[in-house]
Amino acid sequence: MTKLRAALCAVVLLAAGLAGNAHAQQTPTADQPQGMPQLLDKAIFAHLLFDQLEGRFGFAQGNTFRWEASGWVGTDENKIWLLSEGRYSDNQLDDGIQQLFYGRAITTYFDALVGVRWDLDSLPSRGWGGIGIQGLAPGFFKVSAFGYVSGEGHLAARLEASYDLFITQRLVLQPQFEMNFYTKDDPARNVGAGLSELDVGLRLRYEITREFAPYLGITYFGQYGATADYVSAAGGPTQQVRFTVGLRTWF
Repeated sequence: MTKLRAALCAVVLLAAGLAGNAHAQQTPTADQPQGMPQLLDKAIFAHLLFDQLEGRFGFAQGNTFRWEASGWVGTDENKIWLLSEGRYSDNQLDDGIQQLFYGRAITTYFDALVGVRWDLDSLPSRGWGGIGIQGLAPGFFKVSAFGYVSGEGHLAARLEASYDLFITQRLVLQPQFEMNFYTKDDPARNVGAGLSELDVGLRLRYEITREFAPYLGITYFGQYGATADYVSAAGGPTQQVRFTVGLRTWF
């Protein structure tokens, strides 16, 4: 009987210990809301992507180097974003747009962003406030939409979308487009009201690794309305179809 009582006491103590441990795991901490599981996504990460590092080659129109890059640092929920793009041709830097945003996840696939934009290139610079949204639409289309307001009362908008079609595990076909709109003419920057620019590309890349992928493609860059008039008056082409060679890489 003594051994039986000792065994029963041991079982009761073990059960009490397990129940207390389970209760302790379920009890919320001071910074954890009641009824919510402990969050494990507060670690800080960083990411840098060069989506376009490319040369665009034309016969009668000359050649252009273009870059488009994005980087962020933060958690899954809150990030600081740095976006950069531009073109270099004929010893001139054009379309140099640098943006700094705070981004917050609003759904599983989309972030809302608010921040500032600077137009920095060979033309007079401009500063803007900006707000936007970016992420993955149904079908895993990468999309972004931004609106801007300048200190001079100009409004602008930018729409961009792309899609990665995996032909094989390493061979990827990417259609892409970008559109820019403005509400007022800005002759100093060769920008007119309405649809100002359209940039369309079809790129076929080979992912040697996920982080290192050279590509070939064809691109179209067109300028319209008053923007085309300003560019033509300056002696530049307004419709450009070019063979493209580039590299997509990320860290």
